[in-house]
Amino acid sequence: MARAGRRNWGGTALTTLTISSRNYSSWSLRGWLLCKIAGIEFTVKTVSLDDPSARAELLLLSPSCLVPCLDHKGAKIWDTLAIAEYLDEEFPKAGMLPSDRVKRARCRSVSGEMHSGFYNLRSALPMNLKARFPNFKTWAGAKPDIARVKAIWQECLDESGGPYLFGKLSMADAMYAPVCTRFNTYDVEMDDVSAAYCKTILKWPALNEWIEAAKSEPDEMAELDAEF
Repeated sequence: MARAGRRNWGGTALTTLTISSRNYSSWSLRGWLLCKIAGIEFTVKTVSLDDPSARAELLLLSPSCLVPCLDHKGAKIWDTLAIAEYLDEEFPKAGMLPSDRVKRARCRSVSGEMHSGFYNLRSALPMNLKARFPNFKTWAGAKPDIARVKAIWQECLDESGGPYLFGKLSMADAMYAPVCTRFNTYDVEMDDVSAAYCKTILKWPALNEWIEAAKSEPDEMAELDAEF
């Protein structure tokens, strides 16, 4: 079991985030980053890749992802977007969502779009932090998803001025951070705005902490690695 810090919440059980693979699980990474934005101290519990539900999630074979799962003060939350909303309620000063009503609505919208869409991008460019594929030829079906992601980034950064999608770190950055790692892994061609945003996210200390841990992770999934 990895340890990311701990705090006793008034005698209740320690806060725990259950994840699967650090190398492959984009949803687990999102949950981790959301907790980091919230500023909470938590213990990490890792589900083995031998677990059928964990493998199904990573191979996009399960319609319901049960990791990450946050246990906090008696609440158990296993949907990433629900984790974000819960943390915003519990820690409103953390800035999970912008304070402005209109910006909050947009942040929720772009986060929800990432949460429920971009299936072709996920399939064509699975997260693999240990790998690099220079000059990778992206499947044509994923290109509209890639273009849409870039458009979202452009619109948000034009309005906020950056360096993050809504100026400061927010739920939206946690939701799109795994896409930045995918673009880096598969050498996706980017415009200046997208490249600058990815560079900013890839320098995020919380993301770098996760990546360093992923490098030492012994588990591998041949089903993902064999295709590339």
